[in-house]
Amino acid sequence: MKRLTNTLYITTQGSYLAREGETVKVRVKNDTKIRVPIHTLGNIICFGQVSCSPFLMGLCAERGVGLSFLSKQGRFLARVQGPTNGNVLLRRAHYRLAEAEEAAADIARGIVAAKAANCRNVLLRAQRDNPGSDHSAMIAQAADKLKERIKVLRHPMSLDAVRGVEGDSARIYFGVFDHLITGDKNAFYFRQRIRRPPLDNVNALLSFLYTILAHDVRSALESFGLDSAVGFLHCDRPGRPGLALDLMEELRPHVVDRLVLSLINRRQIKGSGFQTTESGAVHMNDETRKEVIVAYQNRKQETLEHPFLDETVPIGLLPFVQAQLMARFIRGELDAYPPFFWR
Repeated sequence: MKRLTNTLYITTQGSYLAREGETVKVRVKNDTKIRVPIHTLGNIICFGQVSCSPFLMGLCAERGVGLSFLSKQGRFLARVQGPTNGNVLLRRAHYRLAEAEEAAADIARGIVAAKAANCRNVLLRAQRDNPGSDHSAMIAQAADKLKERIKVLRHPMSLDAVRGVEGDSARIYFGVFDHLITGDKNAFYFRQRIRRPPLDNVNALLSFLYTILAHDVRSALESFGLDSAVGFLHCDRPGRPGLALDLMEELRPHVVDRLVLSLINRRQIKGSGFQTTESGAVHMNDETRKEVIVAYQNRKQETLEHPFLDETVPIGLLPFVQAQLMARFIRGELDAYPPFFWR
């Protein structure tokens, strides 16, 4: 199992990354800010105007360290890709499985069931934490509706039907998401999921952290030799990591949504840390972005009991655990892919 290596986040604008022997050197205006040994890193994520030497790119590709470039607001731009890991037989089996609609629908059905169950657990946890809430009945009703959708997913159905249940479950969940927010309601409120661009502070937080989680899942899949672009639930589209988005669905409620609610409800971030552009898009300022990244890194260090492995696993390794289980299933070592159900 891959150990939980560090992710180096570069947010300072104008930074330049270079190779110095076996280390990554970060310079800002000819002033060296930090040196990090390459063997301690799993990923490097650069936000905004950050440049990198070709020699460091080569070192990252050689050592399997993911190197990604995002906009300052967290929109994915590009990723440096080294040689493909894994064997061709695994990838060919992956492609055949994705093209078999019935098999793809079964895998997608399990993923959506796990997502719905994990969303339901977020609602139930919030209800237990705030038993006297005015919205407790609405949250309980949404949890019951998600339970019904999970029951529906126990039966075989077409891929389009699975996608329909997934969309319906998301509407139910996000329909009461605002009731889970107990912090500064003037600054943090949620009406609906808005992605491109986010038009409120909560959507800005969700989109930013979903992008980072997608990066982590994509890196995990590629480390086990799978093609992150070929999904089962998400159809193929140029430039879209379909399989990474598939596996991310089951992880989002526990890894990201609970973190967003915690940051807001514990007042760890403030409304003043967000800015609205002339177009209406909402972005975090530099200080808030750094706070969120630190909180995400701390979240990855927390542990839980994995429901399939029955082992204690750091949350940061969940993408690698699920990627490994997916690879084992595709190779025929498991009868079915076991999605992540948060208990």
